[in-house]
Amino acid sequence: MPSFETIPLFDYDILSSDIGFLQTRSKCVVNTINQYSYIIAEKDPEFKKALKEADLLLPDGIGIVVAAKLLEGKKIKKIAGADLHHYLLQKLDSEGGSCFYLGSSEKTLGAIKKRLDEEFPSIKSGFYSPPYKPQFTEEDNAGMIEAVNSFKPDVLFVGMTAPKQEKWSDDHKNKLDANVICSIGAVFDFYAGTIERPGKIWINLGLEWFVRLIREPKRMSKRYIYYGVPFVLMLIRETIRRPFRKKADNN
Repeated sequence: MPSFETIPLFDYDILSSDIGFLQTRSKCVVNTINQYSYIIAEKDPEFKKALKEADLLLPDGIGIVVAAKLLEGKKIKKIAGADLHHYLLQKLDSEGGSCFYLGSSEKTLGAIKKRLDEEFPSIKSGFYSPPYKPQFTEEDNAGMIEAVNSFKPDVLFVGMTAPKQEKWSDDHKNKLDANVICSIGAVFDFYAGTIERPGKIWINLGLEWFVRLIREPKRMSKRYIYYGVPFVLMLIRETIRRPFRKKADNN
């Protein structure tokens, strides 16, 4: 994989450049991190391990972008799972490549296939809907791995919601016959049209989270308020402490 730039933020190395270098012919695990997943990972060592061991960790969240600016003085661009998904589909379409969607319901996967066939006719696609349960059995895992490996995709999209999808990908990446493996969660619903993603004006303003909160207050309040407040408090604390730490290091 060509070289790329990252910045150290918290305990992670986060991509600070564009994803235009990303190829589909070599093995690579791509994950995203936002304020929600950061807080969850602090309480879930297995999830944190999956994020840290990814070959690429994308800044998917305005909180991460702000943290990079405040703590490291670096201006980075938010790269959402939907951005990664669109980039890879365009690349696969130009190359005549293949992708596989692992996760979600048969209905959602059917809607994805219909749209994919219309927008990217050169892509060969495969789909598998795993059992909907909190914990997979070894038999479940074997069935999922077999479905992927019999297809041998250039890109594997995993959509089982965080942190389940990242941990599953990390646990089984060496058994999967796929090149790029990326966990993109809500993108399955966005692309299928079952959930509408906020428009570009909101995304560019850094307010995508706000629109999603207004549209789905019951589901999104936990992500953006319950976990968002601790992240903001942590960020304020670190911003205050950082100058004192630098001064101490220089003495």
